[in-house]
Amino acid sequence: MQKTSARLLSLLSLLQERRDWPGALLAERLDISPRTVRRDVDRLRELGYPIVSSKGPDGGYRLGAGTQLPPLLFDDAQAVALAIALQIATTSGAGIEEAAARALTTVRQVMPARLRHRIETLHVTAVERPTTRPAPQADSTVLMTLSAAVHARETLRFDYSSASARGAGDNSTDASPPRRAEPHHLITWGGRWYLVAWDLDREDWRTFRADRITPRTPTGPRFIPRELPGGDVAAFVAGRFQGSDGSGDWPCRGEVILGLPAADVAPHVHDAVVEEFGPHRCRLILGSWSWPALAAVLGRFDADIKVVGPAELKDAFARLARRYADAATAPSSHR
Repeated sequence: MQKTSARLLSLLSLLQERRDWPGALLAERLDISPRTVRRDVDRLRELGYPIVSSKGPDGGYRLGAGTQLPPLLFDDAQAVALAIALQIATTSGAGIEEAAARALTTVRQVMPARLRHRIETLHVTAVERPTTRPAPQADSTVLMTLSAAVHARETLRFDYSSASARGAGDNSTDASPPRRAEPHHLITWGGRWYLVAWDLDREDWRTFRADRITPRTPTGPRFIPRELPGGDVAAFVAGRFQGSDGSGDWPCRGEVILGLPAADVAPHVHDAVVEEFGPHRCRLILGSWSWPALAAVLGRFDADIKVVGPAELKDAFARLARRYADAATAPSSHR
């Protein structure tokens, strides 16, 4: 039989693996008697672990939630994953950078030497896409409030500041009445946090930036969730940012034949269909938010282009050709 300390750690590890454990199964896994299991559970409770027991022939144990966070036990893979996640928390946009750094220091201190060495040799530098100004940080308290309303299915009332006010560093809200919405999903997109909700006043789906939301209390009544268009939140949000009507697809999609092999084109396009089409040619189906934008994207390939369709894409190429020709022949101006 293991020593008491080692046995307690083994018992704690098992309790963290699954929600419910029958007492007889725990005794079998630890190779001890049910009576010893009960004594060890009591010892863990004295150490601050909230273990709930159930009576009856199928009675067992469950690791519950308490008033304080007791010491946790991670296996090697979990510890490494946690350390990596904490290192890249600076790109979450949730305003938790300092807390993540302190948590990483705590995790490193209690890691075995073999794991600490692996983590110390892994230096992750989080580099965000260059922008003219940094993405605004969402308040972690606001994120928790929004998440709680989503979970409880409670109507939200909140003030929503204008983009110009936040861009100028002004956190005050407009004089307009508070917004009322049924919150459905809290998401991240491009380093920013958004709330996907049904706007009760506008009777339509909306995506609200979390950094511009100031929740009002108390929340409103509970609601029965509506079905999100398409049923998939990822496709719905991608479609909204692409400018579609919620179908999850680009509003403009065209087909061309490019004078390049498919292998040369595929690495440079996303959400596209690329197929071989004879020697040194490929068939490309690509989408964009407008026809001129789609024509401009296709024009970046240094190759001949044959438009298969639709006619709107051909017209867009013609408009761009005239603009480029005018730009090329216009006289230069010097100040």
